[in-house]
Amino acid sequence: MAAIGRTTSNEITSDHELTELLGVPIPRVANKARTSLHPIQRDWIAHSPFCLVATSAADGSCDVSPKGDPPGFTRVLDPTLLAVPERKGNRRADGFRNILSNPHVGLIFFVPGRTDTLRVNGRARLVRDAPYFDDMAVRGTRPVLAMEVDVDQAFFHCGKAFLRSELWRAESWRPDDVPSRAVIAKALERPDDPLEELEEYYGPAYAANLY
Repeated sequence: MAAIGRTTSNEITSDHELTELLGVPIPRVANKARTSLHPIQRDWIAHSPFCLVATSAADGSCDVSPKGDPPGFTRVLDPTLLAVPERKGNRRADGFRNILSNPHVGLIFFVPGRTDTLRVNGRARLVRDAPYFDDMAVRGTRPVLAMEVDVDQAFFHCGKAFLRSELWRAESWRPDDVPSRAVIAKALERPDDPLEELEEYYGPAYAANLY
């Protein structure tokens, strides 16, 4: 595929230009954000097994990290406070390091099969322990830490992106069209490791060692 390259000939550089192109949202869309979690939103979080956490450091560098556990892994501590557990991982902690310099975060909660999503914006802090950690244990393992988020905004996104992408349509899935995780690791992360060892590492034992 030939490189397209960059062009700025049609770049949008002002809020006025953006509004002129996209239009103005209708009032019910513009005003749908809440400053605390409605019971329906709390119920959504209780049934969500997966969320994305967006952060930005003080210098503007960004990160989006996936978080997942059994449904209800994120605890709503009260209508304006939630807690997301952190499990053992690769220890890069890019998003957490961002929070230390800039607490503003954005979260999107997914419910498998649903095309709408719940967005929560707020301010985060990291805690090494809390009374609710025992309730967050999975397979007998407590979280390494938790990210507590004070809610500033909460609202639902419509499902158009999921409908356009057909994300939940199993018949549209083609996971073998891209390299396996072992092949990716061999090419980009662990070039000195034999592919056979990487395939074994990312095989069934990988899922068995999550906690």
